[in-house]
Amino acid sequence: MRVEEPENAVEVVAAAIVDDLAAPSRLLAARRTEPPALAGGWEFPGGKVDPGEEAVAALHRELREELGVEVLLGDRLDGPLARGRWPLGTAYAMTVHLAEVTEGVPEPIEDHDELRWLTGEDLYAVPWLPGDLPIVRVIGALLGESGRFRP
Repeated sequence: MRVEEPENAVEVVAAAIVDDLAAPSRLLAARRTEPPALAGGWEFPGGKVDPGEEAVAALHRELREELGVEVLLGDRLDGPLARGRWPLGTAYAMTVHLAEVTEGVPEPIEDHDELRWLTGEDLYAVPWLPGDLPIVRVIGALLGESGRFRP
């Protein structure tokens, strides 16, 4: 059942970056450095959509700025909000896409100080930010016994 988004929610985009969209076995997590209230928490890279910017364009821009990579976007991971987005507190609504790096090697350039590739077996080895944890659970549900995503 879908629920209404908060009125005037700020639009945020993020990528669940996997090593291979066709047969993923690892998920990239990024550790935040700011703001202070979120520093040290792990998240999916991404950020706010600028006024007049399309969400997909914003996601590509954010991944270039934060990680220095280009990606191929895969399926959207639908959340519980009316437009398929995920709530981040009471003021933000986030769209999340699976993605695969097509150019560059992910590095913590901006807003992060560490990146880590996680398998299905160590998906919860990092302290995920509370807003991202429900998405991690969805990804975890997609994982098979071998630690690979189910098709």
